[in-house]
Amino acid sequence: MVDENLLMKSFMAKKEQAEHRWFVVDADGIVLGRMAAKVAPLLIGKTRPTYTPHVDTGDYVIVVNADKVRVTGKKAQTKFYDYYTHYPGGYKSVSFKEMMAKRPEKVVKLAVARMLPKNKLGRKMLTRLKVYRGPDHDHQAQKPQKIEII
Repeated sequence: MVDENLLMKSFMAKKEQAEHRWFVVDADGIVLGRMAAKVAPLLIGKTRPTYTPHVDTGDYVIVVNADKVRVTGKKAQTKFYDYYTHYPGGYKSVSFKEMMAKRPEKVVKLAVARMLPKNKLGRKMLTRLKVYRGPDHDHQAQKPQKIEII
């Protein structure tokens, strides 16, 4: 016979119970992959004790200065972003340098998105990532906390 006091109940968060905090990350001079590896767990909710895999318990993350993010080694010259337009012969490829010149927000968003789950919940988590090219953002009213990434 098992003592009832020794049995512990597992905590499962409910969607309604999740309260989402706001964080701001300054990407100025930060390595892209390292920053994405710190931001992804915040979006997933793994930094919280109430983490539940099937519930969206993550936080909002604002990334500023996306145009000043850096990469190591020769990635600036050799990295390419590939996509397919779904037309015959529609394979396209854009270099990292070209993407950083035109849309640095997309570079950061893709780096983080590829570290999130590839399902409906992962797509929902990605909507809580806000990326801005410069130092200003539109979310001052949420009073985001600043996070230092080394």
